[in-house]
Amino acid sequence: MSTTQNNRVQIDGVCDLLNNISTADNEDSISTCANCGKGEESSSILKTCTACKLVKYCNRECQVAHRHQHKKECKKRAKELHDIELFKQPPPAEDCPICMLPLPGLDTGSKYMLCCGQTICSGCLYAVVLRAGCGDKLCPFCRTIAIDGSWKQRFERITKRMKVNDAGAFYELGCIYSEGEFGCQQDRGKALDLWQKAGDLGFSMGYHNLGNAYYSGRGVEGDNKKARHYYELAAMAGNANARFNLGHMEEARGNYDRALKHYMLAVGDGRNDTLQAIRQFYERGVATKDDYAIALRIHQAFLVDIKSADRDKAAAAFDEYKYLE
Repeated sequence: MSTTQNNRVQIDGVCDLLNNISTADNEDSISTCANCGKGEESSSILKTCTACKLVKYCNRECQVAHRHQHKKECKKRAKELHDIELFKQPPPAEDCPICMLPLPGLDTGSKYMLCCGQTICSGCLYAVVLRAGCGDKLCPFCRTIAIDGSWKQRFERITKRMKVNDAGAFYELGCIYSEGEFGCQQDRGKALDLWQKAGDLGFSMGYHNLGNAYYSGRGVEGDNKKARHYYELAAMAGNANARFNLGHMEEARGNYDRALKHYMLAVGDGRNDTLQAIRQFYERGVATKDDYAIALRIHQAFLVDIKSADRDKAAAAFDEYKYLE
């Protein structure tokens, strides 16, 4: 486990474990219908309320009949369970498949390859440039010649990756339709559908871009509730940009405790603005000195984890290879 991951676990790993154990034990202990009182031995297998996990029912009729008594408690517990999932430790950053170092959080620190579907760090991309002297024309992973920039060839490669359900390909095509790039006619409706597919397949930036679209009203009617929903999906999948946006939204509403939780989970991605937000919270008395100290250690540990000589050379050569803010 890296230094960054060790520091992250300090924040809430133990709390997550206790919450999960408590929830599981409670669900297993329920043995009677909350409405009619029948037990599993005298009824069909009881079904747990999917929202709160607090009660079980014989059937749909019993659930409907008991709803008026259970509604308030159900909503309260469902929110608690949602927050347990929302504030869990995010998955660690993916590694570059070549150098095996964590991928940088900065967009220019890595590149998705349409040929093989791999995401390669800027250092490994630039190493090929230095070795072959051929610019950015050869994939470091599969050795495929880069596309010539035409829409036709780009679309052919994206389509090929989409046929194997490569989430990154759906995301890339969504971005192209969103901006009308490479001679493609702009269609933000298609972009939203493609980002949804990418998110459903596990590519968190798809959900993040959907959140941005609903937050700004770009290509769709603005809706903060939907924006929050998609930011939350992206954040739970490990997207630090979405996590930062959630923190900003909570801060704007005066929910500083929740904002701080989001910032503390996002700071491990190396973003200076997240660390700055936590520092400002500390200066305002919203965060403690220990909060800021932990955030600083996590931030610095991630920067150490992603640093390499090849990435430094790449960043010095071209801005498009920059991997640190």
